[in-house]
Amino acid sequence: MMLLAACAGQTDTMTATAATPADVSDANAYGSYLAARIAASDHDMPQAAKLYRQSLATDPNNPDLLSRALLYTAGAGNVDEAARLAERVVETAPDDRVARLALAVAAIKRHDFAEARAQIGKSAKGPFTALTLSLLDAWAAQGAGNTDAALASLKDVTTEGGTSALNAYHRALILDLAGRNSDADVAYREALALAPGSPRMVEGYGRFLERTNRAADARAFYAKYADDSALAPIVETANVRLQAGRIPDRLVSRPEDGAAESLFGIAASLSDEASADVAILYLRFALYLSPDFDLAKIVLADRFEALKKYQDAISVYRSIAASSPYHFAAAVQIAIDEGRLDQNDKAIADLTALTRERPSDLTAWTALGDAYRSTEKYAQAADAYDHAVKLVTPVTTKDWPLYYARGVAEERSHNWSAAEQDLQQALKLSPDQPQVLNYLGYSWVDQGRNLSEAVAMLEKARALSPYDGYIVDSVGWAYFRLGRYQDSAKTLEQAVLLVPGDPTINEHLGDAYWMVGRKLDARFQWSHALAFGADEKAKAALQQKLQSGLTPATVAHS
Repeated sequence: MMLLAACAGQTDTMTATAATPADVSDANAYGSYLAARIAASDHDMPQAAKLYRQSLATDPNNPDLLSRALLYTAGAGNVDEAARLAERVVETAPDDRVARLALAVAAIKRHDFAEARAQIGKSAKGPFTALTLSLLDAWAAQGAGNTDAALASLKDVTTEGGTSALNAYHRALILDLAGRNSDADVAYREALALAPGSPRMVEGYGRFLERTNRAADARAFYAKYADDSALAPIVETANVRLQAGRIPDRLVSRPEDGAAESLFGIAASLSDEASADVAILYLRFALYLSPDFDLAKIVLADRFEALKKYQDAISVYRSIAASSPYHFAAAVQIAIDEGRLDQNDKAIADLTALTRERPSDLTAWTALGDAYRSTEKYAQAADAYDHAVKLVTPVTTKDWPLYYARGVAEERSHNWSAAEQDLQQALKLSPDQPQVLNYLGYSWVDQGRNLSEAVAMLEKARALSPYDGYIVDSVGWAYFRLGRYQDSAKTLEQAVLLVPGDPTINEHLGDAYWMVGRKLDARFQWSHALAFGADEKAKAALQQKLQSGLTPATVAHS
């Protein structure tokens, strides 16, 4: 690449020559390129897009720069500019997938459906791309008024990596938009039979029932999902609408909304971190076509959270209108992300306001408890969790984290009796949770109570999570408290390898070494514990151990 020339050709002796304008330009361009690579690796798409375009301005015929500029410009949400870059990409790479997809999406946006289908037809096709293109081609055909061609394109969906549910769902949406209500009804029910809890399918069929003067059927349909918290925004909004006698629009009322639905559905299935950038790209295309697609915004923000881009997530959540059924949930997530950005006071203030606005919202109370717990305000955390627990009816296995969280807050608030009950309730709901087994077992060991049962619980936790150094430490410390010093030292050595910089684990290992006669090694570990930032109380104990070693009295109170 031409830009690399700026870094080539160093000589053994430095000569004092003035830099030419070309040298400065190349150096600046290379600096932009390196900065763009860093921004891209940090998933900072707007900055990466800006810097790649700056590099491209200096080296306009570089295909790698052009492709990267296209990818990150689209990922940053500037689809119009991405389409202009795509026109340049296809001049030298006629079947480039991202470029043809960008051009097809841009054509659908301006209702040039024939052009969209032409762009789709020119794209290279792989297992993943072919599914996307089949769905988009179906919606472009529907946009051109050719429902039969649209349905024909959908036939390829299941053979190209899609599912029967996806095929049936988009078939239902296309038939609904085309006014073929009888066939649409059959397709909706087929899709729901294959994916009964899908929020989009539930909302699509519910709206269909309302629109086709089947209000009683709609009420009965929504009632089936009344206890599903994931569907609560849809069901609550629908019931208000039914009560008021308002008729909703179709879930997909325009071909471009159907294309957006296709892109959203694929992006939502890409939940692993390795696919996050692709998911974001597809969601940006979806929101370009359908700017008020709030569920796509929720998923986009979620992908940013997975990448720890919390400010980007907050910006997306804030774009959701106050009238949206997802607005309150987005407000809760904004506060959670503020906490993740160490804006703890703001997070607590926002969540407190949200619990006042909706005192019966379980998620808001739980998030408030988490916010207080993260700032070590354990009494307030326990109180918030109390409100949340009172809203759990009936209690099911999925509620164990709430009891565990309250138990931790209560234990840290020196309310052990209540904490013990909650930790035991969490284990009753889900007996194989290593963190709960560890917390309760370690607490009993620390108190010198129920030692045999505690050790069994800790050994079970270790078997379930063998690479968690803190759990391994708990097991080693339990052995120490039982006087099994050789077992303790061996186990704590493994814990230190898993978490080498923890002062408590190093202190524990030092204690175990002392009791098996390895006194030099013990002092070495105690010194490490001091160096690793032990708290003030622990420092005093460690300094005493370094001076006098372990005495029978200190062992008894360990």
